[in-house]
Amino acid sequence: MTGNEPPPDERETHSSWTVEESAAERDLDIDISESILELQPVFAAIAQPRRRYLVYTLAEATEWSLDDLATKLAAWETDTPATDIATLTRQEMYTSLYHTHVPKLVDLDVIEFDADTETITPGPYAIQVLTVLEGAGGSLDNQQETHARSEFDREGTQ
Repeated sequence: MTGNEPPPDERETHSSWTVEESAAERDLDIDISESILELQPVFAAIAQPRRRYLVYTLAEATEWSLDDLATKLAAWETDTPATDIATLTRQEMYTSLYHTHVPKLVDLDVIEFDADTETITPGPYAIQVLTVLEGAGGSLDNQQETHARSEFDREGTQ
C-alpha cells in the first residue's frame, strides 16, 4: 500500500475519489498536465499586474489579438470603457505587452504567441496560473485589478 491510498477498510467507500476540475480548467476546456508548474514560475508570471490582467483575459476568451488585448488591458488599468481608450494609451500598452509581458509569459509557457498573426492563446501552464489566481482570489491591490477580477469571477459563474 502506498501512502496515497486510503486504509483497507475505507477503500470501498472512497474507491471513486475524484479530483475536482477547477473553473479555469473548465473554462479553457484543457486537462491539467501531469507536470505541475512549480510555484516560483507561477509567482513570476503573476508578479506584475499587467501579466495578471493578461492571464485573467484567458478565462474570458482563449484567443486574443495583441491589439484587442492591448485595448482591453488599457481599459482595465484606466477603469475606462474600451471604446474610450486613446490611441496613444493603447499603443503604449501594446508596446509594453509586445516587448515585456508577452515574452515573459511565453518563456514561462503560460501563453503561446503567434508572431505572424499576433495572437495569444493559452500555453501549457495557463491552467495552473489561472487556478492560482482563482484560488488566491487574485491580489486585489488596486481598483483596476478589482475590476479585472470581477469580470474573471463573472465568467466563472456563467
